[in-house]
Amino acid sequence: MARFGLWAALLLLALPVLAGLAGVIGPAFGYLPALGGDGLSLAPWRALLAWPGLSGAVKLSLVTGILATGLSLALTLLIVAAWQGTRSFTWITRALAPLLSLPHAAAAFGLAFLIAPSGWIARGLSPWATGWERPPDLLIVNDPLGLALVAGLIVKEVPFLLLMTLAALPQTDSLRAQMVARSLGYGRVTGWMKAVAPRVYAQIRLPVYAVLAYSMSVVDVALILGPTRPPTLAVQILDWMTHPDLALRFQAAAGAVLQLALVIGALALWRLAEGLIARRGAVWAAAGGRGVAVDLALRPLGAAGALAIGLAVGLGLAGLLVWSFAGLWRFPALLPDVWSLRNWTGQSDNLRRIGFETGVIALGATLVALCLSIAALQAQNTTRTPLIGLIYLPLIVPQIAFLPGLATFALVLGMDGTRMSVMAMHLVFVLPYVYLSLADPWRAWDARAGMAASALGARPARVLWAVRLPMLARALLIAAAVGFATSVAQYLPTLLIGAGRVSTVTTEAVALASSGNRRLIGVWAVVQMALPMGVFALCLAVPALLFRNRRGMQIA
Repeated sequence: MARFGLWAALLLLALPVLAGLAGVIGPAFGYLPALGGDGLSLAPWRALLAWPGLSGAVKLSLVTGILATGLSLALTLLIVAAWQGTRSFTWITRALAPLLSLPHAAAAFGLAFLIAPSGWIARGLSPWATGWERPPDLLIVNDPLGLALVAGLIVKEVPFLLLMTLAALPQTDSLRAQMVARSLGYGRVTGWMKAVAPRVYAQIRLPVYAVLAYSMSVVDVALILGPTRPPTLAVQILDWMTHPDLALRFQAAAGAVLQLALVIGALALWRLAEGLIARRGAVWAAAGGRGVAVDLALRPLGAAGALAIGLAVGLGLAGLLVWSFAGLWRFPALLPDVWSLRNWTGQSDNLRRIGFETGVIALGATLVALCLSIAALQAQNTTRTPLIGLIYLPLIVPQIAFLPGLATFALVLGMDGTRMSVMAMHLVFVLPYVYLSLADPWRAWDARAGMAASALGARPARVLWAVRLPMLARALLIAAAVGFATSVAQYLPTLLIGAGRVSTVTTEAVALASSGNRRLIGVWAVVQMALPMGVFALCLAVPALLFRNRRGMQIA
């Protein structure tokens, strides 16, 4: 049964991606009989190349994606190098769970409300420091260079890379290596970068690739923070995909293939840069510079980066909450002149209906993902397969490159617009995160407990259900919380597979982005944030309550 679960999980991850890519490549070359495309043609590519914003959109996708990934990785390594093993680092790691549970769109809305010309930063500095009595005419959010988009991506990707780095640290014997480096006179940051960073990066290479692919092709964050004229290529593809003129589906498919080629090219470029940096790094490490003085600048810089992310998220979310209860709120007042429940009462019916729909979809996808992850991990006790790397496939292949193809298949087969089809598509993205969250605690489990149970006559299935799973209850619940949060955050799968007939709090919140109604955006973004955070809090509280008198059970 466990082996069946392993192969079911791998097929579930690979088949939708491959089918979706096939469903995009055909229309990209003019073949889609359902829309009259009976033969191969280069017309979709000619139409794509004729679009005047193509070069700008391609440039934006490349620059913002690579810049966000590079800065996120650099900041993550700097934080770990500067503060690992300290009390401050413990506090940083404790803040990871709420940051990871926060959907990208909610974080983007919070950042937009914070940095906008009428946001809390401008209000806090006005009029005493800026002299502004009215919001300044500055294009900060949706700026043409995509800087706000890069900032929004960094706020969410640093916690993810930090989590992956924390999982990799025990396999690199980092603390001992750092102690040896410091005993030889190296500074904390320089010693960590020379002795530990190469081994850590080898462990987190695939998550970094996933961040690069995601940053180049993200849609919901780009709709909220990104440029509009032209937008990023992924946003423009979505616009063509959802346009009433069905002929634009061919152009969208060509754009999706181009987006995939861009990501593959960027990954190849990143891989080339890895080799160059490795060679330069070896020379740098052999040069023997201790870098003690550098610590004086880099340690505060790492702390400032972590603090800035925490403040951006915390103040941004507080801003969303305040806007959701705001009545009249004039600039530059820090708080509303009038508080009101009208924003919430006016949306109560929709909130109840769509919140329930979101919860059911997330719960279903999470439960299936959890069962498949347990089966896959259990099977690896006896069967090792290199195909387990397919777990990263839905994370590395851009959603916008294969979801349009799947949406077309779902439309042709009459499977679009149902709760089950949306749940199945969420499962493709929930499963990798649940598996990765559970894998390390699963492997760290002390197998001697299972051996003792077997010696007493328990069969493998009983060892699993009666010993291993209860001991891993906390890890299982945290993995479930991660899966639930991942499902709630899905925008593009819900939009394309739901076909407008299935909505979640994320699709409703992002749909309000262009309306400019901050009060309604605040209401929906708060609900989008509260759902996964509430589940996280519940998943942390349950094992603490169950095992309050059994500290030996808290091994995860």
